[in-house]
Amino acid sequence: MTEFFQQVFNGLAIGAVYTLIGIGLTIVFGILGIAHFAHGVVAMSGGYVAFVLIEKLGLPFFAAVALAMLAGAVFGVMIERIAYRPVQKAPPINAFIIALGLTMMLDGLNLVTFGPDQIVVRTPYTHVYHFLGLVLTELRLVVMACTSLLLVAMWFFVTRTKTGRAIRAVAQNRGAATLMGVNANAVSYVVFGVSSALGVAGGALVGAMLALAPGLGESLVIKGFAVLILGGLGSIPGAVVGGLILGISESLAAGYISSSYKDVIAFAVMIIVLLFRPEGLLGKR
Repeated sequence: MTEFFQQVFNGLAIGAVYTLIGIGLTIVFGILGIAHFAHGVVAMSGGYVAFVLIEKLGLPFFAAVALAMLAGAVFGVMIERIAYRPVQKAPPINAFIIALGLTMMLDGLNLVTFGPDQIVVRTPYTHVYHFLGLVLTELRLVVMACTSLLLVAMWFFVTRTKTGRAIRAVAQNRGAATLMGVNANAVSYVVFGVSSALGVAGGALVGAMLALAPGLGESLVIKGFAVLILGGLGSIPGAVVGGLILGISESLAAGYISSSYKDVIAFAVMIIVLLFRPEGLLGKR
């Protein structure tokens, strides 16, 4: 049982990162109806930004992540305005092609800038705690705490602010919200900014727990869409549940079967959910 709970703890940590990635995809898809396939490489790029801020400027970990999130938010607004806004009323395949181009462009830029080798975002959280036979690393505890704080901030923003009410209005009925005076274009900016900031936080935390390398963005976006489908399209609580389930499932598969099957879990989850509950665990029919 100790081994089981150890794998659950490890899964909760990586599931917390998947939750951040998944929520970013969820709010863009649920509110704007855009399948933002470039979200994974944006998150990975944010991890590289945090790495540079720590290694080159000597900033503390949290300060570097906060600045990287701010840069990610600005970049997200630019993506919405330059890449997606012109094809807002075009067939969805246009947005998909643009996302594919963004992914290839940013992947190539990261490869040229940082090289093909893996890099790790350095943190001061290196302690290891022992509790009831479990090995609890300080970094994983910090990752879960950071995710919890960001989720609380996200909940407060969406439910307790005027901008959050505007976002919910556009999600429910864009036309009616516009007639009531809501600036739908401004809402799109905010949604992409928040989504990219959360993704960047996830990328930085992945870089701290595991490593960053060219091509990681594609893996992250697959995990993000697995979370999106598992939790339910457009459901933020569903994204939280889906991210934790996916992380725990991967960790258990790696611990009891083989680490080679870890990445297969995301595909298996998507297939099973689409077959038996297409609306997701907390989604609506």
